[in-house]
Amino acid sequence: MKIVEIARFVDDVPKFTEFYRLLLGVEPSYSDNTLAIFHSHGVTILIHIRYEPSPGDLPCEDHVAFGVDDVDQTVATFEQQGLVVAYPPRDYDWGRSAYLREPAGSLIEITQNSPNDHI
Repeated sequence: MKIVEIARFVDDVPKFTEFYRLLLGVEPSYSDNTLAIFHSHGVTILIHIRYEPSPGDLPCEDHVAFGVDDVDQTVATFEQQGLVVAYPPRDYDWGRSAYLREPAGSLIEITQNSPNDHI
């Protein structure tokens, strides 16, 4: 398992896009006023506009995503170890993911690697 994504939810995407452009020394692969996507050393950094989620949507919270080969199996193992899953495995637009909360309450995403990913 390795970190594959860092997601930030902000009020001013262009301001954060400029910051991360300078910090990382790379241009975003995509950028508009609501979303910017950076790739750096195998990690994707997503800068999302903050929004009010609809009922049933995932929370609009900063999080780190870890890539695994099988989300369902990994989550089952976590549950056997006593970890609490906040959002069980499900297919989303970007792939299959599940979400846990770390002890401080921060959201952690467990996402399924694409066939081209190597861990």
